[in-house]
Amino acid sequence: MGCGSWDERTFATYTMTKGCSVDSSGVITDTLSAQEMFVSRTLAPELNPYNVMRECCDSKEHPNTKPVILGFDVTGSMGSAAVKVAQNLNQIMTDLYNRVADVEFLVMGIGDLTYDRAPIQASQFESDIRIAEQLDKIYFEQGGGGNAFESYTAAWYFGLHHTKLDCWKRGQKGIIITMGDEMLNPHLPARALSRVTGDALVQFDSIETADLYAETIKKFDVYHLAINDKSTAWWYYGNAATKSFRKYLDENHFKVVTLNDLAPTIVSIVSGASTECATNTTEAITW
Repeated sequence: MGCGSWDERTFATYTMTKGCSVDSSGVITDTLSAQEMFVSRTLAPELNPYNVMRECCDSKEHPNTKPVILGFDVTGSMGSAAVKVAQNLNQIMTDLYNRVADVEFLVMGIGDLTYDRAPIQASQFESDIRIAEQLDKIYFEQGGGGNAFESYTAAWYFGLHHTKLDCWKRGQKGIIITMGDEMLNPHLPARALSRVTGDALVQFDSIETADLYAETIKKFDVYHLAINDKSTAWWYYGNAATKSFRKYLDENHFKVVTLNDLAPTIVSIVSGASTECATNTTEAITW
């Protein structure tokens, strides 16, 4: 996947066919809730993570692909962040292509593996209008549970086990950016993860975050954007969430942002991310 390039006019045309308005800079100006912006009411087949491998391959058109996994918390308190990204997607992509010619996005919906029906949703890696098309198919289940965290590290696990990236052959890492308003989950429940992904994990009770992080950073630069907005639960979880993420992510990789900061922060991360060598790209991982 990932052929084609982002085009502002194509995005404007696509957006207007949905009945939305765009301004001169290509930003969607309609005031929409998550349920209005994202109309899927179940897991879209195209985003089903079961037994899939998402590829980001170099080509003549894109010889130096830079893969980015963008993970949205799709639980009840986080719809505003995904709406903001969707509204500003043209601005994000246009700015990025002025800086990074071969960037490709995989969009993910992340819920709670313990409680939700569709806790992992994952598109293909794309570089053109299909980013918007697949983002629009994200199912905002608005679930989650009472455990004070969501399954954010599912994006790390999916990146490790369900992607094939040509950048690794060039000794470069991919990028994972998750967004949310709660604490970092201490583990992923293995039985639920197996049910959703199809992976054989019967010998494990859980995938511990510390172990998963140690493997993930060999192949990805990992970031988390904590959304500080009156519409999110950050006002309640902020201090505890910061403490949980800062066990692993320094101030350059864990950022507290407002909704207005979200789009430029994504551009800044992707355009300025480290190009340090990925290590152990052929090493077998035991879970």
